[in-house]
Amino acid sequence: MTRLEPNLKIPLVSHAKSSAVVIGAGLGGLSAAMRLGAKGYSVTIIDRLDRVGGRGSSVTKNGFRFDLGPTILTVPQVFEKLWADCGREFTADVNLVPLDPFYEIRWQDGSRFQVRQDEKDMLAEVTRNFPQDLKGYLKFLDDCEKRYVFGFEGLGRKPMNRLWDLVKELPGFVRLRADRSVYAHVSARVKDPKFRMALSFHPLFIGGDPRNVTSMYILVSHLEKAFGVHYVQGGVQALADSMANVVKEQGGQVLLNSNVARISVNDQKSDGVILENGLKLNADVVVSNADPGWTYDKLLPTHKKKRWSGNRLKKSRWSMGLFVWYFGTRNTKEKWQDVGHHTIINGPRYRGLLSDIFDRCYLADDMSIYLHRPSITDPSVAPEGGDCFYALSPVPNLKTLTPVDWSKELEIYKNKMRKVLEETIPGFSSEVVAEHILTPEDFEKRYLSPYGAGFSLEPRIFQSAWFRPHNISEEIENLYLVGAGTHPGAGIPSVVTSSEVLAQLVADPVSGGS
Repeated sequence: MTRLEPNLKIPLVSHAKSSAVVIGAGLGGLSAAMRLGAKGYSVTIIDRLDRVGGRGSSVTKNGFRFDLGPTILTVPQVFEKLWADCGREFTADVNLVPLDPFYEIRWQDGSRFQVRQDEKDMLAEVTRNFPQDLKGYLKFLDDCEKRYVFGFEGLGRKPMNRLWDLVKELPGFVRLRADRSVYAHVSARVKDPKFRMALSFHPLFIGGDPRNVTSMYILVSHLEKAFGVHYVQGGVQALADSMANVVKEQGGQVLLNSNVARISVNDQKSDGVILENGLKLNADVVVSNADPGWTYDKLLPTHKKKRWSGNRLKKSRWSMGLFVWYFGTRNTKEKWQDVGHHTIINGPRYRGLLSDIFDRCYLADDMSIYLHRPSITDPSVAPEGGDCFYALSPVPNLKTLTPVDWSKELEIYKNKMRKVLEETIPGFSSEVVAEHILTPEDFEKRYLSPYGAGFSLEPRIFQSAWFRPHNISEEIENLYLVGAGTHPGAGIPSVVTSSEVLAQLVADPVSGGS
């Protein structure tokens, strides 16, 4: 992919057809560009990083490739539809590897629970670990499927930018108890505290507190059961690269190392973007894959907001922060045979830790860790004989009067994490030969995430659907939004379906556009 210097002068091109500029080359922006290109728009993607993928991009150190963001893909069908909408075949460009078990959950007492693909295997795991909760689990699975049909296939794949779009769905929200939290709903079905954790932690993968996120999000368990959990061979970076290649083959262009300073607005209509070097790129349609908070607060600095004012954004609830330690080890491929592709290591507390993260904004001494070991599945991530790891711990975001000073806490917290990890992968510390760390401060700087939030706005009930920033801007005509902060929300399937919603809102291009 061609890399451009930040101050490179880009010639303005007069397109014979309508043009679109997409701000940000995350999966939402890339999928939006693909769909706009398929519609017939001349598309330009602009991104400030040196490679595409956004939070799904990667860094390489000492021969180890660290995929920085998402690690799993749960609904391949959304990509198959995306590729089909562009007249292409997904499987010809991207190689998915199904995982089984999906992941293993471990507790302090030594007990382990594997989430499996095969229904018989899964029921056997439940029977072995939580026999008294088997009936409740079966009811829970039925609950999940109903919410999948209503929430994912229904609400999630159509626009929610008009109040009526919400009002007509209210009976469904009432029927499915959307007012109840994920944790409360799980607790009504199963009694074992460990099983409650195992069935309720999924909102953390999209930035939400299970104690407060609407129970509609239990649908994630159905997504896993129905569609499986997959790893993208080459990492999500390979998926992003394939998406960018489609855009370029459609005739679009991708400008990297380029910063958008603001969205150009005339008569309440966007007509392009102004780059940091002062250059303007004209466009009939502007799509922002930047966080909605950044889009409205920073890219439209002088425009008076009707809905998403700076004050409104400050009052919003933002997802938690993330501390992620990526490390590569030498000559360890045959070690730790009981550690698979995905492991969730529980700390001594569950609800108490959630309270520290989301309520108190306090960096606790204990932690729970999501451990990713892609080298089990993908040898390309590490040199011969080596291993690649990604250890993630949810932490408070920076939206507090006393945010964590990560310049002081980074090494302290890393050493605490090291001690926890030594119980699962003993002796790893002495074999680390490459590493990379992201804190909430890095999310704020690298991804322009308000308050260093890992997943934009928290998906609470009054920050979901119509209450979330719309895919068609409430503020400016010809401005559209995609990505984790818009409808339908965070997570790879939702981010990609945000572009599916976008395609329903953007008119077909006019021949002879600007």
